[in-house]
Formats: sequence, C-alpha cells, structure tokens
Amino acid sequence: MSRFKAFSVIIHIAGWLLFMAFPLVFLNSRGQGSTVWSLLQIPGYWLFCATYVLLFYSNAYFFIPRFFLTGQYILYTVIVLILLGIVYYIRPFDKLLRSNSNHLYGQMINQGPPFDRPQGFHAFPGGPPPAELDSPFSAYRHWPRHHNPYRQFGPNRHRPIDSTSLFIFLMIMALSMAIKTVQQWQLTEQRAVRAEADKTSAELSFLKAQINPHFLFNTLNNIYTLAVTKDDNAADSIMKLSNIMRYVTDDVADDFVPLQSEIDCISDYIELQRLRIGNNTLVNYTVDGVTDGKKIAPLVLMTFIENVFKYGISKHEKSVIDINVQTTDTQISFFCSNSIFPGRNENQRTGIGIKNTRQRLLHLYPDKHLLNISDQNLRYTVQLTLKT
Repeated sequence: MSRFKAFSVIIHIAGWLLFMAFPLVFLNSRGQGSTVWSLLQIPGYWLFCATYVLLFYSNAYFFIPRFFLTGQYILYTVIVLILLGIVYYIRPFDKLLRSNSNHLYGQMINQGPPFDRPQGFHAFPGGPPPAELDSPFSAYRHWPRHHNPYRQFGPNRHRPIDSTSLFIFLMIMALSMAIKTVQQWQLTEQRAVRAEADKTSAELSFLKAQINPHFLFNTLNNIYTLAVTKDDNAADSIMKLSNIMRYVTDDVADDFVPLQSEIDCISDYIELQRLRIGNNTLVNYTVDGVTDGKKIAPLVLMTFIENVFKYGISKHEKSVIDINVQTTDTQISFFCSNSIFPGRNENQRTGIGIKNTRQRLLHLYPDKHLLNISDQNLRYTVQLTLKT
C-alpha cells in the first residue's frame, strides 16, 4: 500500500510538472521568447497554475466525494457552474498572456536601442505626461498599429471570451472526475473481493464447526461403549481419542494441514472403530505412496470415513469396508467402499457431512478436485482425487 501511495504521488508530481511546462512551450511557439526564469517571475503564471491545481484537487477530493458520489447531482452541477463562472471572471490564461507581454515590454524599454521604433520617434520627447507613466503602454500608444504589437493588450482594448481558460477548466474537471471514478470503482472492487474472501472464510469455519462436534460425538460414544463393557482397550482408546482431539482442535484451524496428520487421525479413528464393530466387519485400510510434504484440507477425508462406519456395518450380516489413500507427485487419491444394507442407507449420499464436504471442496479445491460417488452392486463407493 505504501508503494502504491508513493507511486501515486510521483504520478501527480510528474503530471503537474508537465502542466506547468505547457505555458512556456505555448509562449515560445508564439515567438514571445519567454525563458523559464522570466516566466517564473510573472504573477500571471502562478495564478494560472494555482487556479487549475486548486480546481483539480477540490473537485477530486471534496466536491465529487461530498456531493456527486452521494447522489446530490443538482447541487454538484450548481457548484461546477459557479466554478466555471469564477474561471470566466479570473481569465487565468488571458492574464498569463497579458502579464508575459507586459514583462517583455518592460524589458524592451529598459534595453533601449536597438529597438524597432518608428524613424524619428522618441519614446519620451520632452518627457511624458505624468498620467501616462501609470501604464507600460503609454509611451507607445501613438504608434501605428503595425509598429505596436502590444496595442491589442491596451487597458481599454475590448477582450474576447477567454475560451482557452474555459477549455482547460473543462479538461481539468473531466480528468479529476475520471480519476476519482476509477479510484471509487477500484475501491468497490477491493471491498467486493474482501467481502467474498470473508464470506468464504466464514463458510469454511461454519462447516468445520459442524463437522467437529459430529465427529467427536461419535467417537465419544465408542469410548463410552468400551468403558461400559470394561474392555481392556479402553485406556488405549482414550489415548487415541486424545490424539484425534488434539488434531481436531489445534490443526483444523488452518485451511490446509500436512497429509500425514490427516492419515494419523484416520488410523486412530479406524482402530477405535475396530474395537467396536467386532468380527462381523472386515476393514481393509492401506496407504500407498509418500506423504511427506503433502498438504490437504483438514477432515475432508474423515467425513467419508465416518460415513463408511456409520452406514457400512451390520450386527447381523457380514460386511467389508475398503479404505485406500494413494499419493503421487501431483495428486492425492482417496477411495472408500462399504456394503449397502437395504432400508438403512437412504441418507448416506445426501447426509449433512457429505454436503458440507462438497462445499469445502468447491472453496478449497476449485477446478482441482474430482469427486465420484456411486451406489451400484450393493456397494457404496467414493472416489476422490485432489490435485496438489
């Protein structure tokens, strides 16, 4: 942000330097021979520059935000017309030309001969009348028109409308309006992006908050069953639960965690489930490939693991559960499959855990995941591929 502000300041300074160089280029092109130093000594030059600098910043940083962007268009139009009237009255460009001509005229008088005076003419023959000393044009007002190039700027000369000042006014106002509009558009876009990011973060936090209590509730029920039956594995189960809770409460705060942490959590959870399900269910769990250096969204696989043990177990029928995690250099593949028992599995595909996981995958793996769920041949199968 600080670099952007510094760049903006540099752009403003460069722009105004170019603008302030415009009068010098223009006056030289008219053959008036102004130098930089002589131009800086002219009050009309500073009036010209200050007028438009003030117009630009007052319009960009006060009138537009205060009136135009708040919908007070009529009041803003009135203000612009008033500013236009002020510029028409001040005539900054016309005064710049007149001040420069007066300055050059005084220099030519002080230089003395050689000077393009009419033959036999003396600037102050016999001394000029005191009244004529008040005007720098007084000594030359009797020259013929073609000998006096400064006659057009005489005090009684009718001055046409200063169209150049009005044109520059319109350009300055339009430029400040364009710059402020673009800035406002960029600010709106930034706010929209920030709001979308905050919304996504809030949704992910909400989804995790839904997953974690559900997962812990099921696991605690399993531990409770072991404790009631006075199973010797209760102590080991409590240790595994402690590891799972540490992972769930500490690590899942991040969007991505090491894949090995997710696999350790899955392994502990499967061991806890094996103590509960007995011998009627065969669990085939394998991990293939190197997991070091891989990252994954936390609990994204645990949802399907929970689903398998929730719907793929029967107290009266034998069943088989297959779980496999395979990693390569570019992707993580997850596969799980369980038996379908008619009349029990209607909600397996559409449960809240599956729905939340789909949403998390859309947020965290946009265009980088492939999820296929099928229930054919009395087998419920999930195939998930994540690109890393």
